[in-house]
Amino acid sequence: MSQSAPKAVVLLSGGLDSATVLAIAKSKGFECYALSFSYGQRHSAELFAAERVAKQFGVIEHKVLSLGLDGIGGSALTDQSIAVPEEQGEGIPVTYVPARNTVFLSLALGWAEVLGAHDLFVGVNAVDYSGYPDCRPEFIEAFEQLANLATKAGVEGQKFTVHAPLIKWTKSQIVTEGIRLGVNYADTVSCYQADKSGLACGRCDSCRFRAQGFAEAGVDDPTRYA
Repeated sequence: MSQSAPKAVVLLSGGLDSATVLAIAKSKGFECYALSFSYGQRHSAELFAAERVAKQFGVIEHKVLSLGLDGIGGSALTDQSIAVPEEQGEGIPVTYVPARNTVFLSLALGWAEVLGAHDLFVGVNAVDYSGYPDCRPEFIEAFEQLANLATKAGVEGQKFTVHAPLIKWTKSQIVTEGIRLGVNYADTVSCYQADKSGLACGRCDSCRFRAQGFAEAGVDDPTRYA
């Protein structure tokens, strides 16, 4: 890739959505720097998945930062005493992790400023999502404003853009675009409670949305289920 190619920091969880976002960023000509987090989540299988996806798309660097979000708990994903629900309820579910996307995007912003990158990519989705407040267009717009107010680069006129290309897509649209761009979804892990080898439960919200996406896209589901 040429020296003039713009740099982008891509949040990469190892799931279906973030893998697709990385593929989209690459297709737009960005030099991609992938950022993942070991934040006290229930399993590390998604981090191994993120590593596989990062290698597939030849990112310039894949950084994994350690955070102790399990230290504050408050979520079924970071507190083992809170069960992951296997039926869809009303309101914001207990799988919401307090301030997670705010924290993740803030650290991505910091790394972008160090790299001289002005573009952040995140795989949030407001259509087939689980009711998370930090997956809405309003949140992305507000964070982009913050990014340009709170950084040296922003103050000096180097505008940051937060890209959330999947935000209004259905899961089937995401799968279809990912297949077109060559994403190997067998390498991804979306399950909230996958086992150590990445086998999915097939019952949590994330598994259900994922399976529905493959079914509606008319694509064989490559997910490995327990």
